[in-house]
Amino acid sequence: MGNLPTAGEIREQKMSDTLLDGFSRCDVPELLAPAGDWECVRAAVENGADAIYFGLDKFNARMRAKNFTESDLPALMAYLHGRGVRGYVTFNTLIFPSELVEAETFLRAVIAAGVDAAIVQDVGLCRLIRRLSPDFPIHASTQMTVTSARGVEFVRGLGAQLVVLARENSLKDIASIQTDLAQTDKPFPLEVFVHGALCVAYSGQCLTSEALGGRSANRGECAQACRLPYELVSDGRHVDLGDRRYLLSPQDLAGLDVLPELIRVGVRSLKIEGRLKAPEYVASITRVYRQALDRLRDVQSQTTRSEMKSAELPIEKSKRSGPPNTADAGDDRYELEMAFSRGLYTGWFNGIDNQSLVHARFGKKRGVLLGTIHRVHSDRVTVNLVGPIKPGDGVVFDLGRPDQREEGGRVYSVRSLSAVEAGGGVVTELTFGEGCVNFEVLQPGCRVWKTNDPALDRDVQRTYAPGVIGRKRPLSMKVYGELGTCLTVIARDERGHIAQAKSTIVLLEAKTQPLTTARIEEQLGRLGGTGFYLDQLENECGEGVMLPVRELNQIRRDLVVSLDEQRQRPQRWLWNSECASDHAELSDPSTTPELVLEEKLPEIIVLVRDMAQMEAV
Repeated sequence: MGNLPTAGEIREQKMSDTLLDGFSRCDVPELLAPAGDWECVRAAVENGADAIYFGLDKFNARMRAKNFTESDLPALMAYLHGRGVRGYVTFNTLIFPSELVEAETFLRAVIAAGVDAAIVQDVGLCRLIRRLSPDFPIHASTQMTVTSARGVEFVRGLGAQLVVLARENSLKDIASIQTDLAQTDKPFPLEVFVHGALCVAYSGQCLTSEALGGRSANRGECAQACRLPYELVSDGRHVDLGDRRYLLSPQDLAGLDVLPELIRVGVRSLKIEGRLKAPEYVASITRVYRQALDRLRDVQSQTTRSEMKSAELPIEKSKRSGPPNTADAGDDRYELEMAFSRGLYTGWFNGIDNQSLVHARFGKKRGVLLGTIHRVHSDRVTVNLVGPIKPGDGVVFDLGRPDQREEGGRVYSVRSLSAVEAGGGVVTELTFGEGCVNFEVLQPGCRVWKTNDPALDRDVQRTYAPGVIGRKRPLSMKVYGELGTCLTVIARDERGHIAQAKSTIVLLEAKTQPLTTARIEEQLGRLGGTGFYLDQLENECGEGVMLPVRELNQIRRDLVVSLDEQRQRPQRWLWNSECASDHAELSDPSTTPELVLEEKLPEIIVLVRDMAQMEAV
């Protein structure tokens, strides 16, 4: 007879079953994309973001981004809401007491503009928001460092509606938080970062930048000290690490492979990092995750609960032929790496493995690994390829010194050589424009990276070009009318807005072209230049009647105008009747929700490097 499961294993199995039950019930999470300017906003919206987050010109943790101003808010929120997308303001720096008056002015503008939530780090700012409005949503920033259910309860007490968990939480940690919250019958929406740069400091609370250069990361001025090369000194001796000098630079987070698990543990929102990135990056990363989530939704609708335990997200990887951690053109990993990559890794989702997280070879964008140099000639190189390459692509040769000027350029021609031509083995010959590359410094064995794909760039840029509407929202319509009455059409969008329009003339008896369901659907469904598509049509119109096409077209236009106007109206949040702020009280710790801690004696932790030291301890 086999070993019986332990109590802990039974508990974990029950947790897993509960989460799987929840997976079958819950919706696919919100996809939250970054936006540093208007072009990034369009890139996110047209590639499938459910919400975007952006900063204003003060009080946000990315002051180097272009950011928006208070005067931009009405137009920005009208655009987002018109396209069915939510907008969150990052108000996520620590506020000095002398700044509270200005912070309150900013908050009033944010609330009045109908912003959907503020992402907040400062506890006093949470109190200030609740002083101003009883219902304006607060999202607790990842920089609040929430790592447990007790932390969730703390931010709940501040009036928050959602918490962005610390990035160091593993899938097991998130599941444990959900289990603990379920035991109190107080579920709470959780958000996690799913893609982008990782900070080496705990939950992004870095003091290195300020210590080295007087630029506080917690005030939006991070100097990215983690991306610099360092030397390692142990017990006074320099440790030779070869070309591993970027000791504090993590690879970029890529949670694509763990999306099913994130759904299973009940994550409500998936956040992409990158408010400093270009619109091409925003468009690429957003569309990859949008398509992955849509595929997952399809799997979810077709998969039974028992099958879901071993279900794998159908990521576009069927074309991969190279070794692990390489990508082929057209698959998801390829597009993610070409958008921006210091190497892609699942971060802390699968637990702590810092040696894998920090490869330490470089701290800047590399892109897709093409292979290694096989032979260097006076005007060309041959390469053992593991990745895709074509004329026009940009490459860089990695000699292990990324802090110095590196050789690279655009590929002029690509030619596969036979085993005879290559001197054994099949390799690919790359040539470049005259004078682009100094071949004398290249060496066999050095890595070759693809840093740019113009064809992919053009494809991505087309998705958010002016006038392009990449993602549309569904409309359902009902049509009513009888002979001698006006035709009435009622349209409803996915957010519950309703519009009604009537013909200006009555329905007449049809002699040649009656108003069939197909004819009505054809005319009312011509929504190509709008943000909608006709999803359902219910025809209650009498038989044998007709109406000029121009009337149907005008009804369609009137419905769209009415729905657009309704969608673009700002969200109305409540204001407290007496909201004059006594800012001194905001920093009073007596008004802070108490987090009861167990009494515990101090611990002594000793560093031990050998058995003699262990015995001494």
